[in-house]
Amino acid sequence: MMIKNNKGQALVEYILIIALISVIAIALVNFLGGYLSDALTKASCSWSNQEYAEGEKPGEGKCVDKVDMNVTGNTENK
Repeated sequence: MMIKNNKGQALVEYILIIALISVIAIALVNFLGGYLSDALTKASCSWSNQEYAEGEKPGEGKCVDKVDMNVTGNTENK
């Protein structure tokens, strides 16, 4: 009488699930990366007492000094 060992099968299933979750997480970060970067930049601007200036594309925003902002919200080139 032989006893079957199914431990290897369960391990492979867990590895496949972890791999699938990793691929989905990487895809989301690549897709939403610019927006995540902008959110972190906005937070750092408020901590450093600066204003957030939006870039042309997601992820291109930056912090500028409050005195460099004119009435329309655009930054002045110095």
